[in-house]
Amino acid sequence: MKFLTKVIVILLVTFSFQTVIAQTDTDEEDKLSLNSGTIDSQFEYVFQKSGNFKGTNGQNYKAVKYAWLLDLKSHVLDSLKTTYADLENSEKVVGNQIKEIEDLKTKLANTQSNLEQTDSEKNNMALLGMQTSKTNYNVIMWSIIAALLAFLLFFIYKFKGSNSSTREAKHKLQEVETEFEEHRRNALEREQKVRRQLQDELNKHKS
Repeated sequence: MKFLTKVIVILLVTFSFQTVIAQTDTDEEDKLSLNSGTIDSQFEYVFQKSGNFKGTNGQNYKAVKYAWLLDLKSHVLDSLKTTYADLENSEKVVGNQIKEIEDLKTKLANTQSNLEQTDSEKNNMALLGMQTSKTNYNVIMWSIIAALLAFLLFFIYKFKGSNSSTREAKHKLQEVETEFEEHRRNALEREQKVRRQLQDELNKHKS
């Protein structure tokens, strides 16, 4: 009686453990979707949902729905379009910031030129039509220069940030293109294998 009880307990524990494992696998598969998530997760969804069969040579193959391949192609192209759009926007921002920096440099050069000319005039200082002392004049002019330098440094900082974003966008684009090419090549190989298998089956039926 005790032996029978132990056997029943062991069987119940084993069954419960297998149920938990199966439930975990099911939950992980439910999280995957062909219409959401990353491109990698969408490919993983296709891999998991595709049918398995064994060829005449004993190798395992997967049967992929053609509609899934079209959906994957559409999603990858959408991702590429988004990446290209982000890259184009980043390049526009960088171009605008370069122009602003050049304008600031020109303004700074003009301000420094005016400051040198003003320093040569010792006793007759005029600012906006008003006479002022050399000390006050220098304070005002150097304050303007400091403000322009601050703006220049700010735009240089923004430019570097945008440049870094552009490089990162290009890197991501390259990764997406590489990933797409790899998956496309794998999909073509699978499709060719499936076609060969189908042809083999047709030839068998004919013979």
